[in-house]
Amino acid sequence: MAEAMPHRTAALRQRLTEALLMQRGYLLVWVPVCLSFGIAGWFMLPVEPGAAFYGSCGGATLLLLWLGARAGEAVAPLVWALALVLCGALLAGTRAHSVAEPVLGFRYYGPIQGRIVDIDRSAADKTRLTLDQVVLEDMRSDRTPARVRVSLHGQQGYVLPEPGLTVILTGHLAPPGGPVEPGGFDFRRMAWFDGLGAVGYTRNPVLALAPAAEGRAGLAVFRVRVVLSRWVQARIPGAAGAMAAAILTGDRSAMPLESVEALRQSNLAHLLAISGLHMGLLTGVVFASLRGGMALVPRLALHYPIRKFAAAGALVVAAGYLALSGGAVSTERAFIMVSVMLVAVLLGRRAISQRSVAIAAVLILVRAPEALFGAGFQMSFAATIALVAVFGLLRDHRERLPRPPRWLAPVLAVVISSSVAGVATAPFGAAHFNRIADYGLIANLLSVPLMGALVMPAAVATAVLWPLGLAVLPLTVMRWSLEWILLVAHRVAGLEGAVTHVIAPGPLVLPMLSFGFLWLILWRGGGRWIGPPLMLAALLNWTQAERPEILVADSGGLVGVIGPQGRALSRAKGDGFAAQSWLENDGDAGDQETAAARPGFVGPKGDLHASADGITIRHLTGKVAAAAFGGDCGADILVSGSPLEGGDAPDCLVFDPVRLRESGSVAVWTAGGTMRVVTARDLSGNRLWTR
Repeated sequence: MAEAMPHRTAALRQRLTEALLMQRGYLLVWVPVCLSFGIAGWFMLPVEPGAAFYGSCGGATLLLLWLGARAGEAVAPLVWALALVLCGALLAGTRAHSVAEPVLGFRYYGPIQGRIVDIDRSAADKTRLTLDQVVLEDMRSDRTPARVRVSLHGQQGYVLPEPGLTVILTGHLAPPGGPVEPGGFDFRRMAWFDGLGAVGYTRNPVLALAPAAEGRAGLAVFRVRVVLSRWVQARIPGAAGAMAAAILTGDRSAMPLESVEALRQSNLAHLLAISGLHMGLLTGVVFASLRGGMALVPRLALHYPIRKFAAAGALVVAAGYLALSGGAVSTERAFIMVSVMLVAVLLGRRAISQRSVAIAAVLILVRAPEALFGAGFQMSFAATIALVAVFGLLRDHRERLPRPPRWLAPVLAVVISSSVAGVATAPFGAAHFNRIADYGLIANLLSVPLMGALVMPAAVATAVLWPLGLAVLPLTVMRWSLEWILLVAHRVAGLEGAVTHVIAPGPLVLPMLSFGFLWLILWRGGGRWIGPPLMLAALLNWTQAERPEILVADSGGLVGVIGPQGRALSRAKGDGFAAQSWLENDGDAGDQETAAARPGFVGPKGDLHASADGITIRHLTGKVAAAAFGGDCGADILVSGSPLEGGDAPDCLVFDPVRLRESGSVAVWTAGGTMRVVTARDLSGNRLWTR
């Protein structure tokens, strides 16, 4: 037995060496995976690293690169992989510090002056302005946020918002909010990387202080975008016009809320965001049109590389589309992916391959490492990787497969691509949005072909025919097509059981699922079948996800307790975003008003009591109830929406706005009658965006 052990070890080492050597020629596809490990590790650090950390990472990276150059053929990729992980951490740290801007440290009410650099709509369907060149009363310039975002409530209409216009208003501003529950989406982190130092609202009229001409520098493209959006909406009425403007310019500010919700519930919301689908369809139409047009000229077709000329033209159009759309993250990602493929055509390489996808992913992660955690990044690359793998498999085995009639091939391509993309993105969409569109495949089969066959060609035709005064013809085609897509969205969303709500997954689910998915597709050899068990383990872990019995908003104004009918909320109004997020993460289809009517909280208004597994909780709302507090909790947990004068109570946990400002939102698990308390601060740590 002892003699057999060395032989088994040697055999295992030999098999591992052979498995690693099989990856030769395919190592590039693992570069973004290794970078992602480093980026994710950096974001998971509980404390902001200092110069010593970055110096150590840099030195270790150089050492690993030196060792990799001298290691054996099988070992070198492992050494380089470790170096890439450290590079990912360095990229994330560099990016975080490079975008650092002042963040408002308190609640502000007073005059706000700034230049309009973006116009969109809030979740409450209100016009929202993003301002730069901000001036706040009695605040030094080095403490003033570089950008603020303000939602417009109340009576407006005194000024038409336009890019570059300097406005002044009186409103409320506050620091970007943290997670509505521990471990949830951290808006502060997103705002940090967007350079957004404060958010707020105004109920007072917005007034013009300086004309847009004074702020035109750097906003010329934005002005063209707004003008084009209004031009399109003036010629295509209603929701179809708003959707056309969204597709062509990225301006979704006019989209009706009910249409947006219908698109979400039918899994067609991806048609609104300018993403890989739009960029791919547009460049595909331009590429085919240019190549077909040049093919009609014999001299060009016979003596010049018209395929490369067409790719260059499509690349220019893609760059213009990127600029016109406002340069959103999803559009940048789509442009990078398309440009990599077009450059591959210019270089005589295969345009669509996993290497092209890997190069696009690397460029995006280098440009914006924080994109790794976005739903758009994860879903678009999951769909692209799966599509390239499936169609590559079909291409490699086409001799063994029955050949369909030519008229049926495009139909099969749409069905296969929609099915593959839907399956690949479904877990990520469910994890981020807590919903699955059960009839999404049907809606996509009825809608996506029109995007490629009519909508995007009509957009190109509009640009070509507009100087001749004939744009009305393609715009009519676009209108009919988009009205059909909206009709499909509303009909599918109205079907019974159109949406299945799912519980939020635990923190390990998406990493395990993603790694298993990538391992299955990217690894060469029999070892790829390690991927499916990892994916299955992730899904099983998801089914065991547990939600906290008690949740406390960071304002102290809302408490949620799990009851027999689902989570009961202490208030029917107020802290609406937190309430909706809690219910969605529970996999609950109800709204705040419904949840507030559930059994759970009892007592007079302003002094409610509830319990979970024997743990009692008391919620005080209003200044009168807070002022009447004399130090007697009357429960295991006391939450107040107003500061408590009595200080800490010895017999319970106390959470009021003062304490919650330090801790953030609170989650309490009460299994077995014992409390496990976790705060947002515990999980967010002490990072640049939490200070």
